[in-house]
Amino acid sequence: MTNGSPVSLSRSGLLFVDKPEGLTSHDVVSRVRKLANTRKVGHAGTLDPMATGLLTLGLNSSTRLLTFLVGLDKEYFATIRLGETTDTDDAQGASTGIADPASVAAVTEAAVREAIVPLTGPISQVPSSVSAIRVDGRHAYELARAGETVVLKSRDVTVSTFEILDIRRSTSSLDVDVRVECSSGTYIRALARDLGAALGLGGHLIALRRTRVGPFTVAAASTMEHLDPVGDLVPPERVAATLFPLLQLDAVQVLGLSQGKRLPGFPTDGGPIAAISPEGRLAGLVNVIGGVAKPIVNFPTSEVLPQ
Repeated sequence: MTNGSPVSLSRSGLLFVDKPEGLTSHDVVSRVRKLANTRKVGHAGTLDPMATGLLTLGLNSSTRLLTFLVGLDKEYFATIRLGETTDTDDAQGASTGIADPASVAAVTEAAVREAIVPLTGPISQVPSSVSAIRVDGRHAYELARAGETVVLKSRDVTVSTFEILDIRRSTSSLDVDVRVECSSGTYIRALARDLGAALGLGGHLIALRRTRVGPFTVAAASTMEHLDPVGDLVPPERVAATLFPLLQLDAVQVLGLSQGKRLPGFPTDGGPIAAISPEGRLAGLVNVIGGVAKPIVNFPTSEVLPQ
């Protein structure tokens, strides 16, 4: 528990956390390291301090699974403020331009909906200059905050859903509540910026909540206040079974997989496939090609929950 002493957690697994506003993803990782008394903690998919919602953490050998979660599609609920731009494309930045109130008042709901259409589907998007993308070994946001000019290349992403939930007007701005489903690598701040630019008003993000990563939802996540690194830990085999087909191995095959050997004799090709030991543990992920299973990544079977 968060109010108790740290436990020495040797078990491997994943934690799904509802990150509160004000904490960085690294802050959450640091707190979990202390709670679980292990240095082997990582996360999949950064959330800005302003953002809340689902953050996925891997503990011990399950950090190896995070690679396979980073690329999953995601769902967000957000509020975009039209009528003002900032240097970070969100509410944490300094204002860089305010639209004429008459121009704001002239924009109709139909115009906002029309401007969203080109930002839906497969699009080419230039990430925000304060994104976590690395430029010459450094994060873009580090360069931007140091006063350096950051020019990022556009990237192809897919916005499968860009839905308006509500529009609220003030004398100087329009606040648009939206739901976005998108591919990995999509920046919601950039959508806010580009929507504002398309309407000639400017725009930035004032609220963001991630509610889903692939099949995992924030409804099943733990809050930081009540996080229990033992009781809330999801076994890696359960996560793998949600993401991948399963392949049952015998003890000899598990040993061979742990030694990096290829395993023949499987009828169906595909991958990644979760290889399960006779005890029900995740032994590894494999690709099966021509009936032969080739290891992608192995997982030790010695990590157990302390008695």
